[in-house]
Amino acid sequence: MTIFSDDERSNRLRPGILNDFVGGFLNDVERARYLGLPETTRIRERTKIVSPENLVMGEHCWIGENTVLDASGGLEIGEHTSIGLNCLVFTHSSWLANMMLENHSGSDLIERKPVRIGKGCFIGGNSVIMMGVTIGDCATVSPLSVVTKDVPAYSLVSGNPARVFQRYDEKHIQAEAERVRAENAARRAEAQERGETTVWGSPAGHRDPAGHRDGQ
Repeated sequence: MTIFSDDERSNRLRPGILNDFVGGFLNDVERARYLGLPETTRIRERTKIVSPENLVMGEHCWIGENTVLDASGGLEIGEHTSIGLNCLVFTHSSWLANMMLENHSGSDLIERKPVRIGKGCFIGGNSVIMMGVTIGDCATVSPLSVVTKDVPAYSLVSGNPARVFQRYDEKHIQAEAERVRAENAARRAEAQERGETTVWGSPAGHRDPAGHRDGQ
């Protein structure tokens, strides 16, 4: 008795199962290459992509562990966007199929709408993006958020359902970038004085404009 079915659905699903299995032996860059995504993309382990043929992803994206990207209804992710671990991105819903007791494979009550996530976005871990949502460029979704409506560009949303808590512009982002670069440069200089060649992690303590850390 064979345990494998030889029907259209089984044969259609089998390549995706094989991709998931092989992907478990690859690093994040190799996994992206194996899935046909941009060379600069990094896909962490146990990420699942549904209908990868409908996924369009830009350069320098990062997808965290255990994230599910449902591209069955169409999914676009812009360049330099990160999606944290344990996130769910949905482009379809079987709600009506359940309500009508027609939750069988191929039901014509499955609804699909595309999701578009802009460039330079940060989607915090354990967040859910519902079908039909558009997230604007350089938007931030706080961890543990459920996004049910469009997110404006250059905004921070949080909560369930997610709502806008902050708006910012390129000037604000540039100022924050300069602050972090200055803090990291100071950390590297201190590490060199101690004879260290590799520096990891965040700045140790808060620095005031004069360069002093907490407690100094």
